Amino acid sequence: MMDGGVPNIKKWVVLCPVYINSKKTIAEGRRISAEKACENPTCVEIGDCCGHLKLPFAIEIDKAYPRDFMQVGRVRVLLKREDGTLCNPAIPSRKQLMFHVAELVPRHPGRTKKLEPASTANVSTSKSGKGGRKKR
Repeated sequence: MMDGGVPNIKKWVVLCPVYINSKKTIAEGRRISAEKACENPTCVEIGDCCGHLKLPFAIEIDKAYPRDFMQVGRVRVLLKREDGTLCNPAIPSRKQLMFHVAELVPRHPGRTKKLEPASTANVSTSKSGKGGRKKR
């Protein structure tokens, strides 16, 4: 199945959105510091960032993250070619890849539109109704 011009993506590095999600804890699967991570990245955003970094990538929609199987999708990325040379000399390791992608995702064109309405919605809902117990 993997012969005849189709690259063997089984050997490529796996990058799950959970690895760079600042909303997750280390126990939930985050692999870089929360300060450097980004909020709720998607596979498509990660794929676009890999394309921007000029790295070959493949999005696997059907795959789920074992610790949180509701989190569907992951990205395979080629860091080193068959002969051992780096595809992008600035990114020698998985960790560096995670740092670079986490830095780029917040600046993704699909992100800039989504963030504005969400921030205004939170302000209006916070003042609805009185909380607390009734005094006797």
